Amino acid sequence: MTGQLKEEALALAPRLQEIFRALHRRPELGNQERHTAGLIRSVLAELDIEYTPLLETGAAALIRGGRPGRTIAFRADMDALPITEETGLPYASQVPGVMHACGHDFHTAALLGAAFLLQRRRASLAGNVKLLFQPDEEGDGGAARMIQAGCMENPRVDGALCCHVESGVPTGTVSVRSGPICAASNPFSVTLRGRGSHGAKPHLGTDVIVAGAQIVAALQTISSRRTSPTEPVVVTVGSFHSGTAGNILPETAVFTGILRTMGGPARERVKEDFRSLVSGVAAAMGVSAEIGIFESYPGCRNDPAMTDLLRRAAGKILGPEKVLELAEPSLGTDDFGYFSDAVPGCYYYIGVGGQDFAFPNHNPRFAADPAALPLAAAVEAQAALDFLSQ
Repeated sequence: MTGQLKEEALALAPRLQEIFRALHRRPELGNQERHTAGLIRSVLAELDIEYTPLLETGAAALIRGGRPGRTIAFRADMDALPITEETGLPYASQVPGVMHACGHDFHTAALLGAAFLLQRRRASLAGNVKLLFQPDEEGDGGAARMIQAGCMENPRVDGALCCHVESGVPTGTVSVRSGPICAASNPFSVTLRGRGSHGAKPHLGTDVIVAGAQIVAALQTISSRRTSPTEPVVVTVGSFHSGTAGNILPETAVFTGILRTMGGPARERVKEDFRSLVSGVAAAMGVSAEIGIFESYPGCRNDPAMTDLLRRAAGKILGPEKVLELAEPSLGTDDFGYFSDAVPGCYYYIGVGGQDFAFPNHNPRFAADPAALPLAAAVEAQAALDFLSQ
């Protein structure tokens, strides 16, 4: 059966690459994935798979097994990024300033590939398979809103899986670990307010740029001096805006960024360290600070049993030697954590790298190896079959 499943998946490669390239040419930002949603619906209709539209662009499709049993869900995100593509691929983005730089087009095409394989076997399935096509992973977290809209019910989901492309490892591999695998995140925004003045008379003002520079430098001590060296914590300032001319001390400065931890007590401690450090340095520099720290993704923690299920399924399709064990979690974030908080879940990486596919995610030259599509689809289908046979 396993060999047949892989052979069927490889035979689907031209169709899956056609879907993938169509998605790649027409990338759409979060909550705007209307063309993407239309393509997904057309493929599901072609396969005679029932689906329920959720939110404005998402969908929950259901493959009903011929016998009663449990239900497993697979998540594929759909949205692209505001990046200008520089890959030079013949199927490169045709939308100015938008590209699939994180592989969500791959995730969607691979899950549709799994749908082809599983729909053919639906009569023999003891249970159900849900295919969750989720908008806005890169934005404010479409996963939470999908759950609120009922995607995990009717029938109730018992376990969830999600793959993500990884260009750092070669095509034909899967990487996974049990326990924490992705970080929890807290975006932040700080507005500093002072008294503006002429650049020739700095003593008559309070310099928000100097204060901001001091704060940004001091923030690095949260991870380097307030956190154990063995505990993963990242503080990133990604934007800093202030001023309109080189000879004027401005009245305001705004900087934004994100805090990344592995959740739990560390998450709360880092937020408190951030508040106390920003407010303390601002006060010492004579400026006021408006601090906003926002709740975001909870992090992903892989259930041991679901992780073992994925390892075995990937080993059957790719060979046990192609299933790689991650030594440590990533400080990247993904809103799949909302699903894995609701039910036992596993988030894993599918290798899409190689000589021509070496650029990292969120890079203008990122590209996923299309040859990995049937392999990803086969691993998902095998995992579903194994889950429902237990």
